[in-house]
Amino acid sequence: MMDKDRPLAGKKIVVTRARAQAGDLAEQIEAAGGQVFEFPTIEIQPPENFADFDAAVEKIENYHWLIFTSVNAVEPFLSRLLRVGKTLDSLQGLKIGAIGPETAKTLASAGIKVDLIPQRYQAEGILDAVTPEAMKGKRVLIPRAAEAREILPERLRAWGASVDVVIAYRTGLSDVDVQPLAELLHQGAIDVITFTSSSTVNNFVRLLGCANLAEATGGCEIACIGPITAQTVVRLGGRADIVANEFTVAGLMRAIIEHFRSKMKPLNGVAEA
Repeated sequence: MMDKDRPLAGKKIVVTRARAQAGDLAEQIEAAGGQVFEFPTIEIQPPENFADFDAAVEKIENYHWLIFTSVNAVEPFLSRLLRVGKTLDSLQGLKIGAIGPETAKTLASAGIKVDLIPQRYQAEGILDAVTPEAMKGKRVLIPRAAEAREILPERLRAWGASVDVVIAYRTGLSDVDVQPLAELLHQGAIDVITFTSSSTVNNFVRLLGCANLAEATGGCEIACIGPITAQTVVRLGGRADIVANEFTVAGLMRAIIEHFRSKMKPLNGVAEA
């Protein structure tokens, strides 16, 4: 029987987020009774130079919108803002968009009021929350990862907005010892591998040095924070067994717990072992 208070008891779950970001997910897994194996596949790195970033921040008052598509872009933006001699007062005339609650919370903790959090925590959600008419002629700044998808700036430009994209950070391959995880996978000792971005999936395959994700994961289940990550899993030859409906760490946790609860539900009067 599943422990109601510890629904992940006995489950060994891999967290592939960057070391600096892994804590929240790891804590929630442990609170639910699971055992965490941290295997950071990505490392947050600065851009090769800040010239374009600083040039945009120096004229921040000229923009109508400032949109953050990742929590990782917030700290670099604030750092460059101070670097060029600006303060948060420079943002008073702008509308601020955040791709999800984690990003919005980080902005709020820095004293920045967020005007837009989409219902779907992805670029498409931001596009759903605004209209072509409202964005036409607007100047938009998007600090983001070097590897981010182009759908948001491309669509906004198609709607008549002037969009500046600046690189706030890069996601590099983490320097992590692969052997311990490889051995656990070979032994079939891992229950779930969690992926919170396409970068974590891509780098996982690279680090394991396998031809595809199915080979790299050894047949254990895969949990994805949302459909974009799940698409990357499938493209790389894996199976997205668990996909969160809410694209947050909390949403991912709920999906994992519900997945295991559903496996324990009676089937023809007999619960699965």
